[in-house]
Amino acid sequence: MACVSPNESTTTPRESIEGVPDFGWRVPLSYSCNLKCTPFFKPRLNQIPQYIGLSFRYMRFWMGLKRQGRQPFIDHMNQISHKPIYGCPIGGIGCGTMGRGYKGEFCRFQISPGIYHHKEVEANQFILTLRRNGETVYQQVLSSHKKKGKGLKAWNWGFPGDQATYHALYPRAWTVYRIPEHSVTVTCRQISPIFPHDYKDTSLPTAVFIWDIQNDGDTDLEASITFTFKNGQGVKADSTGGCWSEPFHCQHKSEENGSSASDKTAVAQGVSIHQIISGQPCSYNIAAAVKDGLKVTQHTAFDPNGSGHNLWNNLHNNGHLGTSTETTPKTPKGQELAAAVCASTKVKAKAHGQLDFCLAWDMPVIQFKAAENKYSRRYARWFGTAGDAGPRLCAHALTLYPVWEKKIEDWQNPVLQNQNLPSWYKSALFNELYFVSDGGTVWLDPMEGNSQISTHPIVKEYSKFAYLEGHEYRMYNTYDVHHYSSFALIMLWPKLQLSLQYDFADTILGEDTKPTKYLMSGEMGVLKAANTVPHDLGDPEDEPWKRPNAYVIHPTYDWKDLNLKFVLQAYRDYSATKDKGYLETMYPCCKAVVEKAITWDQNGDGLIENSGFADQTFDAWVMTGSSAYCAGMWLAALRMQVEMADVLGMSEDKERFSAILDRGKKSFEEKLWNGRYYDFDTSESGHHDSIMADQLAGHWFMKASQLDDDTVFPPDHVKTSLKTIFDNNVMKYGKGNMGAINGTQPDGTKDLSSPQSEEFWTGVTYALAANMIQMGMVEEGFQTAWGSYHVCWEWLGLHFQTPEAYTTDHSYRSLGYMRPLAIWSMQWALERFQPHLMSGTGKPTGGGDTGESVKSAGEGGDAR
Repeated sequence: MACVSPNESTTTPRESIEGVPDFGWRVPLSYSCNLKCTPFFKPRLNQIPQYIGLSFRYMRFWMGLKRQGRQPFIDHMNQISHKPIYGCPIGGIGCGTMGRGYKGEFCRFQISPGIYHHKEVEANQFILTLRRNGETVYQQVLSSHKKKGKGLKAWNWGFPGDQATYHALYPRAWTVYRIPEHSVTVTCRQISPIFPHDYKDTSLPTAVFIWDIQNDGDTDLEASITFTFKNGQGVKADSTGGCWSEPFHCQHKSEENGSSASDKTAVAQGVSIHQIISGQPCSYNIAAAVKDGLKVTQHTAFDPNGSGHNLWNNLHNNGHLGTSTETTPKTPKGQELAAAVCASTKVKAKAHGQLDFCLAWDMPVIQFKAAENKYSRRYARWFGTAGDAGPRLCAHALTLYPVWEKKIEDWQNPVLQNQNLPSWYKSALFNELYFVSDGGTVWLDPMEGNSQISTHPIVKEYSKFAYLEGHEYRMYNTYDVHHYSSFALIMLWPKLQLSLQYDFADTILGEDTKPTKYLMSGEMGVLKAANTVPHDLGDPEDEPWKRPNAYVIHPTYDWKDLNLKFVLQAYRDYSATKDKGYLETMYPCCKAVVEKAITWDQNGDGLIENSGFADQTFDAWVMTGSSAYCAGMWLAALRMQVEMADVLGMSEDKERFSAILDRGKKSFEEKLWNGRYYDFDTSESGHHDSIMADQLAGHWFMKASQLDDDTVFPPDHVKTSLKTIFDNNVMKYGKGNMGAINGTQPDGTKDLSSPQSEEFWTGVTYALAANMIQMGMVEEGFQTAWGSYHVCWEWLGLHFQTPEAYTTDHSYRSLGYMRPLAIWSMQWALERFQPHLMSGTGKPTGGGDTGESVKSAGEGGDAR
């Protein structure tokens, strides 16, 4: 299978389906990715010597943690295997999430903060029952999943995959089931409460499933949907015992919890399953909306490992469940617990009916593995910390989901209806946003006695926010990576970006002198030096916020990009919010990190130098001397520092930093510009003149912040560099349909000096595309970005688990990664630098590769 152009996209919709958007990620349930992919494990022979010491030291580190019952922050010994099954996950921001497979599975649970279990739970299903004239004519589990486990063998599994279509446009998804033998079409619409500039409902641990049953037959029918769910996360701990369940009947009260106005209030009827997950109380709650003309019944307990025949036969014989009203006793060790809720309705011929269901989980109080501090999740501000909010969450969601959908559509429609934008981009933009909630995300308030209570008003009002670097790279708010993805926050939830910045600002001036052995060099050093930005805010296996810098491969206090990225983000945020109070708070921290960075200029030429180890976000790609990546960001940081000093009236600072900037600009052009692009670095290494895809990272962020100063990065040099990158790093691989490879030699062949130089980084590709769009190279920008989306979401089957990196030989690294959120920097660039493209509205045409004004670029050479 080869990479293809947008015209040959396999997941871009080509036809309209009633009730389903024309844009998104769409596949039949029979779809499968047949390409064998593997996680990166073994470098090339010539690269191995530099990693021998690291390998031995890492093994000792890994075994030491295992003896303590802990997981390392990156577990190279247990990498996530290729599993191309995922669809749109469910849940709000910072409350835990559950994955959904496009075939109907519930999978990839993240209920305990930051800890993932990639399991498929067969007992979590929807069942359809159709009856005519008092007889059941059809009963089927609505999943094309093939039965694997021992339990529930009495159920009818394996809906025909070619008779159903899945469509994802985060935070919603649709599955359309066609049952031609009964002239019935059933559509499930899955909704999570994710929409911009909301800081309440967006935090809720819930999802709604709206079922539409269309009866195209000539006779009336009775239809019922049954929702089944079990305790736990599909892991061994599910059978430790102590679970119990109870029925509930709860009416939403609009005056409670600060609810937005709604004409109707829902009554939720269902079952709560109470349990302990990772030492913390948690309830799962499934419910159906009670409405006139509907019948809602529930079964409080059945054995998910049994045959399932009692529940199945009950449905088949009656079309509903025999309602049980008792609270169950706690399960003994070795036993699991499942519950079911059924809603039934009569659907007349040539008409349709609707059944509404909800799933909510309630773990309002959490602790991380070290258990030194307690936090309440943000939603507990409105629903309490008692652990009894599940029924109220269900009633709230079943009442307000129409309001949520209106907000989602108002947000997404200007993009979806814009005929100037490529169809695939509309899918990529919204579907990549899954990571904001499904990134091990936490959104927390410190509880009484917690040492991490913030004094900043923004943090107090909007809580503390953190998300993992990746599902496999378990570090919160990894700053060098967040730098790329921060555009999603500043555009959609700006208060979360500011809250995160305040948390980092609080760490900058301090130090942690704990002796630390760094795994790459084997040398000892401090954990954090004063006046430096930490790499991350900690590991959920330890105590985030209290102990930053979980990453100990390199001494990140000597990384050359972290301090600069803090300055860049601080100014970018100010340029977006015009919050002068924020700028005044950030300025002393920015000045401190710039002063620290000045010490990295070893020869007084105005440029900082890299130290001959991988001292920046490309943590396996060595830079020595001044580099295009770090020195370019240094110039951008200096220019922003000058601008901030000017805004705040710091004339002496402005004059001093301007003088350094003037020297640096001259040196940057003299030492790194070669007439076609900026050299990788000023060393004498064999790759010093490599063409780095991210060489203009400083220019990208400075221009994105709408700080125009052509004396820092001459526009003709920028455009020439971008064209060189496009011609060599993009168009010479997969005929331009693979994204941008990180590094090539001057002739466009791969730079093989490092495993990372020959990787394609998804987020870097999106950021590069954004810079192209900013500079008027719109066609090239979209062609570049298409490659990353195509490879991950179509070619390699890594949908809703976008990796940090992939290669031409079908390997990937770090699934479910933060940096691909950088696609929102493309939208930022379009809105600010190409407003004429954003005005192209009209009825969506559906399918297709591009809009009227943006055509795909030409083809290049073959992949190498």
